[in-house]
Amino acid sequence: MKSIFDNSDILITGGTGSFGTAFVEYILKNYNPSRLIIFSRDEFKQFNMSQKIDKKYKDKVRFFIGDVRDKERLRRAMNKVNVVIHAAAMKHVAASEYNPIEAIKTNIIGAENVINTSIDEGVSNIIALSTDKAANPMNLYGATKLCSDKLFVAANNIVGSGSSKFSVVRYGNVLGSRGSVVEIFKNIVKNKKGFIPITDPDMTRFWITLEQGVKFVISCIDNMVGGEIFIPKIPSMKLIDMANHIAPGYKHKIIGIRSGEKLHEVMITKDDAINTLEFKDRYIIIPRNIIKYTNKSYMVYKEKGRSVDKDFEYSSDNNSEWLDKKALQNLIGS
Repeated sequence: MKSIFDNSDILITGGTGSFGTAFVEYILKNYNPSRLIIFSRDEFKQFNMSQKIDKKYKDKVRFFIGDVRDKERLRRAMNKVNVVIHAAAMKHVAASEYNPIEAIKTNIIGAENVINTSIDEGVSNIIALSTDKAANPMNLYGATKLCSDKLFVAANNIVGSGSSKFSVVRYGNVLGSRGSVVEIFKNIVKNKKGFIPITDPDMTRFWITLEQGVKFVISCIDNMVGGEIFIPKIPSMKLIDMANHIAPGYKHKIIGIRSGEKLHEVMITKDDAINTLEFKDRYIIIPRNIIKYTNKSYMVYKEKGRSVDKDFEYSSDNNSEWLDKKALQNLIGS
């Protein structure tokens, strides 16, 4: 079956990050894009990434130095592009709290630049990567991503006669990504440090692997109508259980919940339940303010969505699916 990724020009912002690196590798191995454009502002990461790309794919990959804050540079990079994955963001919670205007410039103004440039250049499918922290945000990073989500959903009402479609993918913590808690716990074991820091014994999180994230984003781009917020069904795990599995026998030190951090993460709030459809492998928040959805049903791979209960909430502590030790080892290696 022909995919939108075959014979297309694809651009990914923040393309040298953990997701971007995994996405590029997967697309090159499984599809036949005409061009794959890596748009990011770190030339050293771009150089390192270029050295790891198989020679047989070199003619398909382009590296653009640029910042999503720079609309003109985005315009140049998006020339004749068909698909955009917007992964660029200022993601560090503490850094965003200390430098709020910088997070706003990248995560909100940058998102608006991606939207307007995509419309101007006639890009067909544009999807933004979001975070569980955008649901009922209690830190600036989450608030800026919520604003970005709202911008991407609303963009579907301003495309006019154009064919551009905008959607959002929201998922939880990525196992093994740079700076993740898995990496922190593994480094403690590797360096034989004395204890494992635990914020709260009851803290839970949603977990997904990079490969699962990449495959989910691809499936969303293949199915998007425009305006959806896609949420994968993924397992939860207590951080203290993860610490026990990765670093058995190590003592724990309770350090307390940090500023702007939640005890449990939420990906679908009770307020969003009225607009949420459930599928076999995902939930989709369908916007009421997008004209194209009026009186229309929604399907994914020929599966019709089912409305969730009006008091439904998708939270990491009330999840029906949980990681155990064996499942965790299968995902990150023993």
